[in-house]
Amino acid sequence: MDGKSLREQKTDWEELGISNDFLFGKVMQDAELCREEKDLLLEDGARKIFLNADSEMDDVSAELKAFLDYVAGKEPEDSFVRKLEEAVRKAKKNREWRHEYMTLLMRDRQNYKKGKIDGKIEGKREGKMEGQKMMLELIQKLMADGRLDDIAKIKDNEEDCQKLYREYNILDR
Repeated sequence: MDGKSLREQKTDWEELGISNDFLFGKVMQDAELCREEKDLLLEDGARKIFLNADSEMDDVSAELKAFLDYVAGKEPEDSFVRKLEEAVRKAKKNREWRHEYMTLLMRDRQNYKKGKIDGKIEGKREGKMEGQKMMLELIQKLMADGRLDDIAKIKDNEEDCQKLYREYNILDR
């Protein structure tokens, strides 16, 4: 993956689905990537069972094999799967359901994007607060040590400020 984390790549997560080769061919088969991205992919409160519809292993029941074949795009050969296909066909023809599904999908995408924006805003706010606390602590320590000249230096020079943070072990927390 060229050394980039999944978040650094230009993958549009909202577009990935159950049949996406990238998601199931790369991510879900790589335990390290799953651990790296568990909050993005798996920690949404839903219970999921991952089945490899293209698997050639014969360790499942005939009914499950028929269902997996259907998910993989093959014609249904089982009465349950045929009923399922008919229900899916009816659902696809139902304009009200399609409209409701698309509306929910659009709302979910908007909420996801809004959540990212809100998270960035909150992160910046927290970062500023942490920076202010660090600066206050540094100034207090410099004053306690009688180093008033250093206080004057840090207001104009970030490099001097960083050196003093390290000297007083303020960055290491």
